[in-house]
Amino acid sequence: MIFHIITLFPKAFDSYLNESILKRAIEDKKIKIKFYNPRDFSGNKHDRVDRPPYGGGPGMVIQAEPVIKAIAKAKGRKSKVKIIFFNPGGKLLDNQYAKKTADSYSDIILVCGRYEGIDARVKKVFRMDNISIGPFVLTGGELPAMITIDAISRQKKGILGNFDSLEEKRAVSHDVYTRPEVVTYKGKKIRVPKVLLSGNPKKIDEWKRGKSLKER
Repeated sequence: MIFHIITLFPKAFDSYLNESILKRAIEDKKIKIKFYNPRDFSGNKHDRVDRPPYGGGPGMVIQAEPVIKAIAKAKGRKSKVKIIFFNPGGKLLDNQYAKKTADSYSDIILVCGRYEGIDARVKKVFRMDNISIGPFVLTGGELPAMITIDAISRQKKGILGNFDSLEEKRAVSHDVYTRPEVVTYKGKKIRVPKVLLSGNPKKIDEWKRGKSLKER
């Protein structure tokens, strides 16, 4: 699976992609990350890609043409490519979307905006999904792109060390426990729930399902 990332700030991804599971997946060639900087397609000697918005307003808008050229470069001649455009008003990213994308596409283009956004005419040129990671506004699309890479990658067998670690495929609670059985803090003893020490898989699964429903 190849993730093609359109971004003005490719170095923003360094720390996350160079740690833990995604680092191992890249080293094992299970996923590949490619970057395309719109500045490289600016067509001017200063590599400028931002201009004031039509209609007035604060900030700057990323021009359509450099982004269009970057997406075209990433897409190449491939006929089946998923293009994701990050937008606070888009469809909320969830595991169902991540799994469907992982099962259906080997090339995924992630378009990261900045400043006041990207000229909307980019969406007139390419068919793409408007995706949001939550009801809030960030300074750019790089964080949503990292989250999306993580969510989609973990749906592919071989990315997680143990595919049974995929929480959504098993009974799971957000509350987890490990040794020691009793933690003492300021004289207060905090114990692991007894059911988890019972050795009864059926009761443990029932407890986890019950906790999961309460947490929703």
